[in-house]
Amino acid sequence: MRSEAIFDQENLEQAVKDMEMSMSKNGFWDNQSGQDSVIQKYKRYKNLLDSYQDLRKKWEEIRELEEIISPRDPEFGELSQEIEALYRAVEELDIQLLFQGEDDPKSAIVTIHSGAGGTESQDWVQMLARLYTRFCERKGFSVRVTDTLEGEEVGLKHITFIAEGEYAYGYLKSERGVHRLIRISPFDSNRRRHTTFALVEVTPEWEDEIEVNIAPEELKIETFRASGRGGQHVNVTDSAVRIIHLPTGMVVQCQNERSQHQNKALALRVLKARLYEYYREEQSKKLMELKGEAKDIAWGSQIRTYVFHPYTMVKDHRTGHETGNIGRVMDGEIEDFIEAYLRKERNL
Repeated sequence: MRSEAIFDQENLEQAVKDMEMSMSKNGFWDNQSGQDSVIQKYKRYKNLLDSYQDLRKKWEEIRELEEIISPRDPEFGELSQEIEALYRAVEELDIQLLFQGEDDPKSAIVTIHSGAGGTESQDWVQMLARLYTRFCERKGFSVRVTDTLEGEEVGLKHITFIAEGEYAYGYLKSERGVHRLIRISPFDSNRRRHTTFALVEVTPEWEDEIEVNIAPEELKIETFRASGRGGQHVNVTDSAVRIIHLPTGMVVQCQNERSQHQNKALALRVLKARLYEYYREEQSKKLMELKGEAKDIAWGSQIRTYVFHPYTMVKDHRTGHETGNIGRVMDGEIEDFIEAYLRKERNL
């Protein structure tokens, strides 16, 4: 088991008891606005506590088996697999305990944009899309691509997908920011080293949980025919939808659903989530300005660098965490980077 695990059973049990007492008091169920946040937190803490107790029971069973099964027994291999599975489950629970935001349990809307660098940057977008797809597969999240814009030669100019699953946003929110790639470009005949960038945006998917007032006159809705590289049409009707929010200039498009109606509904859902996050960030910026705090610069200040040449390294500039196993990272194994980020956020 991990020595640095942060689980505090007594504190969690007390928090669950306190919330149960709060919910049992007269008048609690009369306050609709207040009860939702308490119930949501209660469910999360209760699930964590139940998971811990299940793992604890499993651990006690394994300890008993360890006393009666030796390495020479045929059952030892199966026991080793159970120990490894328990270890992974504890790792997973330990990370979930770091989630503090009320939005963390939600699904995530992820968009990756290419930066300066043309073909090289567009290839980098596709590489990152594969990285996050593999990560989602490892976590059991489903990936639903809503929009892609292919590059002229290779790669993607941008891609938007929804990672659907519990705590998808909690995990992927740490990936927000600029990702820098340094490598010998396969598209450079002179085999020179290139540096390129891609921007990753992550917002929680809200579905019908929030209210964002959007007047019809604020929207410009366009339809077009979805197509792939070389002009090969995905379909022969104008089923793809692009929605422009005129006050902010925000653009959302969806072309991967079968009908125009489905694409429009999904595009509105994505727009609604992004606008909610946008207005929330604007409020935060105003508060920071009033407090006199420095504002972060998003584009151009990379959060992580991936080096393929002259050595291999992936380094997160926010936490200092790094690894030389770039193949593992590009295959979606980024839990250690996410955990380092969450631990730092928890300690701020």
